[in-house]
Amino acid sequence: MNNFIDKLAEKLTPLAAKLGSNRYLTVLRDAFMLAFPLTMFGSIVVVLNNLPFFSDDLKGTLNGLFGNGQNATMSIMTLFIAFGIGYYLTKSYDEDGVFGGVVSLASFLILTPFNLTTADGVDVGGVLSTDRLGAKGMFVGMIAAFIAAEIYTRIKKKGITIKMPDGVPDAVARSFASLIPAIATLSVFTLVNALVSGAFSTNLHDVIYTFIQQPLTGLGSSLPATLLALLLTQMLWFFGLHGQVIINSVMEPIWQSLALENLEAFKAGQDLPHIITKSFMDTFTVSLGGTGMTLMVVILMAFVMKSKQMKEIGRLAIGPGIFNVNEPVIFGLPIVLNASVVIPWVLTPLVVTTFNYFMMASGIFPATTGVIVPWTMPLFFSGMMATNSLMGGVLQLIDVAIVALIWFPFLKAQDKVNLSFEEK
Repeated sequence: MNNFIDKLAEKLTPLAAKLGSNRYLTVLRDAFMLAFPLTMFGSIVVVLNNLPFFSDDLKGTLNGLFGNGQNATMSIMTLFIAFGIGYYLTKSYDEDGVFGGVVSLASFLILTPFNLTTADGVDVGGVLSTDRLGAKGMFVGMIAAFIAAEIYTRIKKKGITIKMPDGVPDAVARSFASLIPAIATLSVFTLVNALVSGAFSTNLHDVIYTFIQQPLTGLGSSLPATLLALLLTQMLWFFGLHGQVIINSVMEPIWQSLALENLEAFKAGQDLPHIITKSFMDTFTVSLGGTGMTLMVVILMAFVMKSKQMKEIGRLAIGPGIFNVNEPVIFGLPIVLNASVVIPWVLTPLVVTTFNYFMMASGIFPATTGVIVPWTMPLFFSGMMATNSLMGGVLQLIDVAIVALIWFPFLKAQDKVNLSFEEK
């Protein structure tokens, strides 16, 4: 094992150095770290508002009182990422990062529709929906921010600016120096938005969202389709996109209907017809520590790894992780765009889901009854509730052991790389 870990670390070290020197990947990493404290706070609010032993009425009351703690952080995360990308990319070119950040943020908002369609189909103008500022808008936000910052800095570098005479306050001089580059950049995005709106009678968010969704619409409820959905979810998350929001918007209606069929059969005392259901996906993927099944990952980081960085992130993430909120480890380790952990990140859900499927298909462990368990329900308890059997919780414990086996060598290799940097 040690020999394997040493060889893996030997391969990862030059790759990590190469990735660490890439301007755009470094900017993206720094932008996500800018949002990390806000993500951490939002995670805590989500957990406290949705503790599994709270009644639905109490959860509703708490979300009404404290829900803005999440709405103002995790729910609008794309705003912070867009500003962060603009700030750090502009700063990497030795230009004024603050103006690059606000121009990038404004460019993203230009592409974002200021309207909301109600449940009755009424289109309300002048309203900015938070889902466009969160996970659904992440891809548009990142691309827009990178392009906007590049346009802005290139114009600045060419000297196409308004220069104020000496004696003018610095804040005023900086503002005028950014005026022409900002107007030019925002004009480009305004034209792009007009072109998309005119050509497609929609907005760029929906065009991209539909483009990603359409290849998924033919997916069914079989194990291969489920594994493909999980693969796409993990890959999207690796690139900083909320894979569950994108993939589940297509798959969840299928999984929900299968869960209802199981529930009807369970009530009638009949054999459960399906293994893959919404309950299965929630309980035996998300309930193992969030997307990617990372509860055991943060436990290993907190109590087994030796580098200070991994220990601190693991200890910070273990609390939310117990309740299946894992943004702190996704953006804190980070998992996003971290080539050293892409293999276990993608492989683990596929292996565990396949194992669970055949364990249930063989009758060794019970299938889910169709009961929808709160997604914040901790490990073991959620398994029991979803299957109406103690064996459901036991299966989850076996699952986390599999997660540990897959992740350990990769975490150990990353830990050695971190230690080498910390000892310098």
